[in-house]
Amino acid sequence: MAQEIKAGLFREACTAVTAANTARAMGSGCLEVFATPAMCCLMEQAASELMDSLLEEGSTSVGTALNVAHTAATPVGMQVRAVAEITGVEGRKISFKVTAFDEAGEIGSGIHERFIVFKEKFQSKADSKLER
Repeated sequence: MAQEIKAGLFREACTAVTAANTARAMGSGCLEVFATPAMCCLMEQAASELMDSLLEEGSTSVGTALNVAHTAATPVGMQVRAVAEITGVEGRKISFKVTAFDEAGEIGSGIHERFIVFKEKFQSKADSKLER
């Protein structure tokens, strides 16, 4: 049985800043600092994992919107933690406040939306594009 999806529920995801997730490695810049795409991915990971813990078998959620500001740089060697907190539920659309922190403080924040889907139906629809 799925848990009730409601505002206030949250989840964290963490990662170490390594050469693999820097702006230079990800192609989003030339510096050896935590890449904005990596921060966005970590925020989505926290939200996705939260939703997966709440949904029934056969369902998942997909990201549909992400609007964030990356406000501070994080060098290789530090840890980054992202928090996704549900702020709203409108049918199958779930809204989140997302925030990221390194060991020195907040490095980014914004909003994220996910939509609940049935795994097989969603994958089948996406795969049907290959038949065109």
